[in-house]
Amino acid sequence: MNYIQYMDWAKTGLLVREARQQLGLTQAELAKPLGMSRATISQIENGVVVELGMRKLAMVCDRLGLEIVVRPRAQRLTLHEAYAKNKEARDVAFKETDSVLARLNADSKETHG
Repeated sequence: MNYIQYMDWAKTGLLVREARQQLGLTQAELAKPLGMSRATISQIENGVVVELGMRKLAMVCDRLGLEIVVRPRAQRLTLHEAYAKNKEARDVAFKETDSVLARLNADSKETHG
């Protein structure tokens, strides 16, 4: 059996709660027609569900107008890659700042010169 290890259950729970509340449903009102308990809906919304099959999650999402999306997991940067990306962003910001300062300095000289 394959388990979904990288699903963000906390974020999923928040989306489920928001969608349920927008529809004006209580947890019990959502759970009953789906054959689930109110406690299961509460666990989903709090991101602490111990085990939930894909069919159950799909039923909840379908009822709430949400969709399940499967996509490749985002690749996490190594520390060195993150540092290089940060350095690149800082270099761009410094160049932009230098350019603005040069324009301001030139404008100041024209005004006072």
